[in-house]
Amino acid sequence: MSFNSYTFIFAFLPVTLLGYYLLRRFGRSRISVAWLIAASLVFYGWFSPIYVGSVVGSIILNYILGLKIRKPVTGGNQKAFLILGISLNLALMGYFKYTNFFIDNINLILGSNLAFHHIILPLAVSFFTLHQVSYLIDVYRSEISNHDFLDYSLFVAFFPKLLAGPIVRYNEFFPQQANDSNTRFDRDTMVIGLSTFFIGLFKKVILAESVASTANLVFTAASAQTGLTFISAWTGALAYALQLYFDFSGYSDMAIGLGLMFGFRLPLNFYSPYKAIDAIDFWRRWHISLSRFFRDYLYIPLGGNRLGPVRRSFNLVLTMLVAGLWHGAGWTFIIWGALHGVYLVTSHAWRDLQKLLHWDISRSSWPLIAVSVLVTFMAMTVAWVFFRAENLHTAVDMLGGMLGLNGVGVAPGIVISTKSVLWIALGLLLCWFAPNSQEFMSNYRAASNAFSDKPGQPRYRWLRWRPNLIGALSIASMTVLGVIGLTQASTFIYFRF
Repeated sequence: MSFNSYTFIFAFLPVTLLGYYLLRRFGRSRISVAWLIAASLVFYGWFSPIYVGSVVGSIILNYILGLKIRKPVTGGNQKAFLILGISLNLALMGYFKYTNFFIDNINLILGSNLAFHHIILPLAVSFFTLHQVSYLIDVYRSEISNHDFLDYSLFVAFFPKLLAGPIVRYNEFFPQQANDSNTRFDRDTMVIGLSTFFIGLFKKVILAESVASTANLVFTAASAQTGLTFISAWTGALAYALQLYFDFSGYSDMAIGLGLMFGFRLPLNFYSPYKAIDAIDFWRRWHISLSRFFRDYLYIPLGGNRLGPVRRSFNLVLTMLVAGLWHGAGWTFIIWGALHGVYLVTSHAWRDLQKLLHWDISRSSWPLIAVSVLVTFMAMTVAWVFFRAENLHTAVDMLGGMLGLNGVGVAPGIVISTKSVLWIALGLLLCWFAPNSQEFMSNYRAASNAFSDKPGQPRYRWLRWRPNLIGALSIASMTVLGVIGLTQASTFIYFRF
């Protein structure tokens, strides 16, 4: 079951909401938590019932380890249990996600033929692993005092964030669950949640899917080593950059909207990343919760930027290499992470130079900002080639075409329609000039504590949603188009991570 399915929208979600709020209404708050956990496991099991046991077993194991790590209980063995817990979580993720990758590379290097049964990757293993690692570390740091099993289970399994984030800390989630006023039915919050959900559905079903076919066409041609031309390669690369943007942005909106329907405010995970002026700014806008996780639990413990520019550069590259490997078991993801590490090192050096010159490009004239945004976007588009390519040969063929090594015109056998070009142009305009969902809904703080303009940027006031006829028609139109398009919608890209 996926957010973008008739079964979810017209059956699972209404039944789950009704049961949850009825139990709350009659004072059965603990049973309502159990109901939501059970519903989340049904949601997960709809994809792969065989792996529900792995999620449940992981929750039980980490809950027990969390109890052992508590300092008042264990009498000095907290660090040993923390290391054990992190090791077991990473081993579980590593077994499912990286075993086949390592065996394939060993066979390639040694010329051997080691046989191993194909391992099917459980959905969301990367995400629920990071949730539980963060929990264990925060318990060790004495940042968590509550250790109720039902609350912890809901923290891990809550279906709006289970499959692709956002990655939430326990101390962000539990206080909302513990405060009954946050989980009482509220009409305004429900309306904002539904509106945000259907905005996300529109992004996924209409915008992302409209450019997906073009991206698939070009990358399939690249995998066949057809020798892509400049126009064909860039068309495919731009199409995929937009497909991924609207796909992940749409999922993030839908997750936040679903959270609001149940009274939970999930953290902002996406904030117009293609408007970023450099790689640092990009990672403050793209997959914000993942950036925060790697910053707090890897980059800063490595030393962050406290040990000078050389060590900072090393820490940045290492962190992004780990982030790349987290996304997928393949050399393409490792190279993607390495590229972003280089981008971040370059961006820090560029900012250091700006400080020496007493200049800040973010406060410069709009042409300079526009150039910075364009250069950053092009760099990210090049990196996305490795993110999308099935193997290095495909990526190399794509990059060769983007460099013009095979000519300029449209490659033979690849038909790029005017409609595809128009969808790409529209997508770019929306990314660069339209308000994002948070800005669109920013008049209503019930949407999220992040649904407001950034300080000093009172933009898009005339485009903000309002509870009037025009506002109702805009949401209704996106809802109808999104629901109609469900028959052709594919799964979310981040589900495979």
